[in-house]
Amino acid sequence: VNTGGDGETDVRIGESVREDDVSIVNTGCGAVNTSLMELCIMIHACKIASAKRITVVIPLFPYARQDKRDKSRAPIAAKLVANMMQQSGCDHVITMDMHASLDHKCVSGIPSCYPLYAEPSVILYIRTHFTLDDIVIVSPDAGGAKRATSIADRLGVKFALFHKERKKANEVSRIVLVGY
Repeated sequence: VNTGGDGETDVRIGESVREDDVSIVNTGCGAVNTSLMELCIMIHACKIASAKRITVVIPLFPYARQDKRDKSRAPIAAKLVANMMQQSGCDHVITMDMHASLDHKCVSGIPSCYPLYAEPSVILYIRTHFTLDDIVIVSPDAGGAKRATSIADRLGVKFALFHKERKKANEVSRIVLVGY
């Protein structure tokens, strides 16, 4: 992946992918829009180079938090991202811990979506490295409460969550710890 003088992304596939199963790993780090555009161009480059199947491994699904309308005329950006990936030629998506209400239906244009979950690894890590009577599982917001309570229940430990009060979008005016 290179960037031309005009700022456009230039992708060159360095070897034949004809009839190959291709996996593209996209970390989503850095500027999300740049990363997403590079991903779509890479998918498309593999597709027109006759790849048999293209699987995208993307731990952090771009725009996953914009998975439903929160107000009139608001876009569902997560669905748009899924459509962009599908139109580029993506056959499968593997992602981690999708946002609370984002599910495989949101990426329905893509033939298959495999959401993976960190919970089993998190539980194993906590059990291995910590004394359970010193543990409280805390959710950063109400949206993560279901996951956090699941972990707390499986470990047999306490649970709490932060309740965020907002005056406007993306601006937290007050945070209250609930529970524990």
